[in-house]
Amino acid sequence: MEAKARQTDIKMTARKLRRVINEVRGKAVNEAQDMLRFMPYFAARVVEKNLKAAVANAQEKYGVSADELKISEIYADESTTYKRARARAQGRMYKRLKRTSHLTLKVSDTQSK
Repeated sequence: MEAKARQTDIKMTARKLRRVINEVRGKAVNEAQDMLRFMPYFAARVVEKNLKAAVANAQEKYGVSADELKISEIYADESTTYKRARARAQGRMYKRLKRTSHLTLKVSDTQSK
């Protein structure tokens, strides 16, 4: 049994998200929530919100509790990049790239694997 949650077009680079998700990959849900709660990164709030959604999906679909779940798969992909300009001296413009990303998180029960 597996439940998933996706969040698209997060206004954050995939690199910043990967710094957080590499720490919680493969952990039990309760342990991952504790780790995310005390991480100082904004990306931890995004992953924590997505983890709560995946757990709620698993409880609604299969009726399992959060104690029985673990993070089976989690990854961040790059999404669209917004191109913006920044004014510089003598009428020049510098390009600013505002990157976005997609986050996918899957939880499964510990008995299945």
